[in-house]
Amino acid sequence: MSSFGRRTGSIGAGIGARRPMFGAASGNAALDVADQDAALNDDDSVMAQSAAVPPTPEPVTDLPGDSTRDALNRLEQRGRSSAGSLESRQGDLEMTISRIKDQVMPRLLERIDPEAAAQLNKNELSEEFGPIIGEVLAELRINLNRKEQLMLEKVLVDELLGLGPLEDLLADQKITDIMVNGPSQTFVEKNGKLELANIRFRDEEHLYQIAQRIVNRVGRRVDQTTPLADARLEDGSRVNVIVPPLSLKGTAISIRKFSDKPITLDMLANWGALDEKMCTALKIFAASRFNIVISGGTGSGKTTMLNALSKMIDPGERTITIEDAAELRLQQPHVLPLETRPANLEGKGAISIRDLIINSLRMRPDRVILGEIRGQECFDLLAAMNTGHDGSMCTLHSNSPRECLARMENMVMMGDIKIPKEAITRQIADSVDIIVQVKRLRDGSRRCTSITEVCGMEGNVIVTQELFKFQYLEEGDDGRIVGEYRSMGLRPHALEKAKSFGFEKPLLEACL
Repeated sequence: MSSFGRRTGSIGAGIGARRPMFGAASGNAALDVADQDAALNDDDSVMAQSAAVPPTPEPVTDLPGDSTRDALNRLEQRGRSSAGSLESRQGDLEMTISRIKDQVMPRLLERIDPEAAAQLNKNELSEEFGPIIGEVLAELRINLNRKEQLMLEKVLVDELLGLGPLEDLLADQKITDIMVNGPSQTFVEKNGKLELANIRFRDEEHLYQIAQRIVNRVGRRVDQTTPLADARLEDGSRVNVIVPPLSLKGTAISIRKFSDKPITLDMLANWGALDEKMCTALKIFAASRFNIVISGGTGSGKTTMLNALSKMIDPGERTITIEDAAELRLQQPHVLPLETRPANLEGKGAISIRDLIINSLRMRPDRVILGEIRGQECFDLLAAMNTGHDGSMCTLHSNSPRECLARMENMVMMGDIKIPKEAITRQIADSVDIIVQVKRLRDGSRRCTSITEVCGMEGNVIVTQELFKFQYLEEGDDGRIVGEYRSMGLRPHALEKAKSFGFEKPLLEACL
């Protein structure tokens, strides 16, 4: 007998040795993205299933071409919808398998060595489980056909080695976000829209154990003393966990999935997230070591854009990435990822982003890339951009390029550095070269809506010029946003910098 199994009773035989940020579109509509750069706040995008509602008057008949009346009818419909409770409903077969799993799991654990089982991968464990599951089903007098037994094996393996009901959602390439709101309700984002997932967890304890498994894999913890945690999955997907008492509906898990296939700027252009001229300009900016800030809202595709820009970094350059939870997947050979560390139970030992930036400057980096700037570390990044680390990049939450600059000023002033506001403004103007604005439109598509150049100072004001913009035209019959990308026909201010890398003419042709 091998060390994996152990016999219990007469039948207890051991089991032996052991999109993209952007997605596809038609016409002028951009493809929806599997964003590879946070959780959606668009609660109105999913209408709650309504309980019985009293009869309501018929909506006003639309007149041909009367867009105002059509818009009012949509508002009236939304106002009448009921925000009743939503619960995910599984099919009869899934519910049956779930109930059988609860009966089989305790007996299965009696027949195996969990430590030995943990050394196997899912395929190996599934092969070894087959005979034992058959024995347990015979003992319980449960008859299953081959298809049902295979489903049961998969559910059991997912429970032991995977993330339980989340495994099917993680395997679905069309899903870009997973939002678990307690054991009975899970939403997913598909094609830029939220919909209710057909899964549920056994109870709160079951969901809490899965959350613990996620955060423990990256050396973090979540409990009542530290009810918030950021983590990542093996494929780089970003995870946020919040548990009671902060979450009133039970443990909440938010997962931002990333595409298995690296996304490039050419792919984004083919999908309609930007046009060919914008694509060419962004390639030149990244290759010519421009300092780039990617600005946008939650779920707009900032991280995906940053990953795509990284393809243009010279393979001979040393790049250091700094994040709270490592999720960037840069496409270069010489990349050193750094990750912050939370405080221990005594409240000591925390390593912040600012600490890592200061330390990274002693590691001979050519470029420093921040996953996101949120506070006083902004000053240290600006200092790095200004002291021989050209080509550094970061992402930032803001709604426009001008607001992006204002937020950077505010973040520097959040720190304990006592310097005049005018000096901060000049530092930003001297450090930042390009602001790339990305946005998630109401049809679920992600677009690069603006590429803005920082030209310098005029008095106490930062001077910028917009090189490219996305112009909204109309909404199509299928609900898709129709627009066009426009070059503003301006000569880039930093043309000399591109000239030193041999890209002067291509950049000029792209912008004019």
